[in-house]
Amino acid sequence: MDVLICTAKEQDEWRDALAGCLPEARVHVGPDAPVCDYAVVWRPPARLFERQHRLKALFSLGAGVDGLLAMPSLPREVPLVRMEDCGMAAQMIEYALYIALRRFRRFPEYRQAQAQLRWAPQPLRLRSEFRIGVLGLGVLGGAVARTLADFGFSVAGWSRSARSVPGVHCEHGPGGLDAVLARSRLLLVFLPLTDATRGLLDRVRLARLPAGAVLANLSRGEVLDEVALLEALDAGSLAEAHLDVFAQEPLPPDHPFWRHPRVRMTPHVAALTPHAVACRQVADKIRQLEAGAPVGGVVDRARGY
Repeated sequence: MDVLICTAKEQDEWRDALAGCLPEARVHVGPDAPVCDYAVVWRPPARLFERQHRLKALFSLGAGVDGLLAMPSLPREVPLVRMEDCGMAAQMIEYALYIALRRFRRFPEYRQAQAQLRWAPQPLRLRSEFRIGVLGLGVLGGAVARTLADFGFSVAGWSRSARSVPGVHCEHGPGGLDAVLARSRLLLVFLPLTDATRGLLDRVRLARLPAGAVLANLSRGEVLDEVALLEALDAGSLAEAHLDVFAQEPLPPDHPFWRHPRVRMTPHVAALTPHAVACRQVADKIRQLEAGAPVGGVVDRARGY
């Protein structure tokens, strides 16, 4: 059995990790590897699939697969399998908790007061009074929503189709989206990028958030209209934006996000894929496929996730 690793970075580390988890396979690296039975990829070159005509399955090392689905050379008959958590949910929870607690405990206001030499205690408020909205209730978004609700925050979640998350008020469909937006003092975005979600958070929908709300996009940059976001921040209708993903990455040096006083940025690091955990998952699924068993995480190409 031959398995190919092709990633935009850290190929040798991925090869070593997969070889350790799948010793019965011959592991190859890069787009010029011989024809293989399985491919494990992250941002591969399009020419990879011109050579790989024997694939039984293709594994994406990221939670999102929009980049792969957009490649014309992607073989349509080969099952595409995405990562299922692999430790990414815990990282997303950490990131979301930081943002939620930072706003809930009013740390930006205290930072401003310090700069102005003002001793300005703020009144107590309850977690149950702080309303958080979560868009996208898949593996990552659902885990974040459940954790925030367990912590005592008032959480509402939205997904394209009906879902149930313990402790979370769940909505779905267009009307449900409007309802979640209207109540959210903090909006956390975990949506996959599909034709239905591209540009979903546009000028009209951002205006449905309460005045002074905070938005955090931890999913895909193209879900959010960046021009509309800047307008809302400049107008003061949104207090702040936390952005880990962008329409163009790396973000160009002349982009206004870099210097905007209401924007907090990180370089697409909210949840990184751990080598060992991911390769154990891939190895287990390859063995299941070799045994003729079904595997989880197979992408529905019509839906885009």
